[in-house]
Amino acid sequence: MSTSAARLPAKILTPVHIRWMIRRDMPEVLTIESQAFEFPWSEDDFVRCLRQRNCIGMVAEHNERVVGFMIYELHKNRLHILNFAVHEQMRRRGIGGQMIRKLVSKLSPQRRSRIMLEVRETNLSAQLFFRDVGFRAISLLRDFYEDTTEDAYLMQFRYVPGVAPMEEERPRRMAG
Repeated sequence: MSTSAARLPAKILTPVHIRWMIRRDMPEVLTIESQAFEFPWSEDDFVRCLRQRNCIGMVAEHNERVVGFMIYELHKNRLHILNFAVHEQMRRRGIGGQMIRKLVSKLSPQRRSRIMLEVRETNLSAQLFFRDVGFRAISLLRDFYEDTTEDAYLMQFRYVPGVAPMEEERPRRMAG
């Protein structure tokens, strides 16, 4: 954590319960998805992804409401985030950071030691959020998306024993 970040006042932290995504979560997940992204996944996209053996969906729940979700793939030596969003009215409350900490807790030096994801070049809020929780851009992927000619940044979080992702002092809007 940087010294300047340590001096910032803590934002409101909304505690969430992070659990496996189930079928009845889909209406709330689709609402969050459509609010968050210009080119949202359809229900079929979610179902197709989650039917794959190495694909996992999790939701963040607060007061029995789904307030965020993440979809990721398990690979031999890494996790790959495919989709990640927080409800627009619940952003900047530490929910995204809690979801990232959940993923980081699955890392180890012996097996999966990093988390990878792609972020649109125009999605500055996501770039800043992931940077603030310990991710670094490692390459530029030209013309990455099927829906536009937009480039993406490939970002990576590397597991370092004893180092947790940055505390939730500067949560930022993920999707947008």
